[in-house]
Amino acid sequence: MSLPGDKPLQKLQFYVTAGYSCGYLPNKLAQSLIATPQHLVNAEVYSNLIQQGFRRSGKFAYRPHCENCQECVPVRISLQSFTPNRSQKRAFKQHQNLTATILPVVFHEEHYALYAAYQRARHSDHTKQNEKTTEPVDDAEQYQNFLCQTNVESVLLEFRENNQLKMVSVIDIVRDGISAVYTYYDANDEKASYGTYNVMWQIAWAKSLGLPYLYLGYWIKDSQKMAYKQNYKPLEKLIDGEWLK
Repeated sequence: MSLPGDKPLQKLQFYVTAGYSCGYLPNKLAQSLIATPQHLVNAEVYSNLIQQGFRRSGKFAYRPHCENCQECVPVRISLQSFTPNRSQKRAFKQHQNLTATILPVVFHEEHYALYAAYQRARHSDHTKQNEKTTEPVDDAEQYQNFLCQTNVESVLLEFRENNQLKMVSVIDIVRDGISAVYTYYDANDEKASYGTYNVMWQIAWAKSLGLPYLYLGYWIKDSQKMAYKQNYKPLEKLIDGEWLK
């Protein structure tokens, strides 16, 4: 199948995967719509795809395409109108001592060690990553396929405290914003608010680049992993092909 009406997308074809176990809602089967061929999904094309609700996993551009479920809602923060709440301000202030460094997207053993520890602490029930699912992965090769391969404009962002690695993000840069691909951090510090700080940092960075949006992926009302996104207001949602507040 093809997506009509958008010239950069006309050379692409799209296929629907077979059903697989949903990583976010229990006892549900999920399906994804995959854009092919991969080599045509460059930065320009992906900028168009993300506006239509697609996301990236490695070199795969996909969006949910579940026959009997519409719970995955693409969301983005409108940065011009965003006002942080008290807890978001507190998290940003709490971690001002972190040093951020922007790097090329390549594999680092230190990053993978932090990722593996994060998965053990936060996602002990995770499944393997492939082109059909966006769930976390559980070995170094799959980690590289998931986070260290890209065919769009991407950066690796690391945060350190006293030279100790605390958090890593993979971020895509698209025409009208930045897209938070995945973030993992030191989960042993129970008093930290790394996830909130990371979103706040990305908001500030996107503003400094003069970009209007931060794409946060999918909001799922009944998923604890995804529900936090509703705390960033105003949050625009892609409903029936339109971005609505």
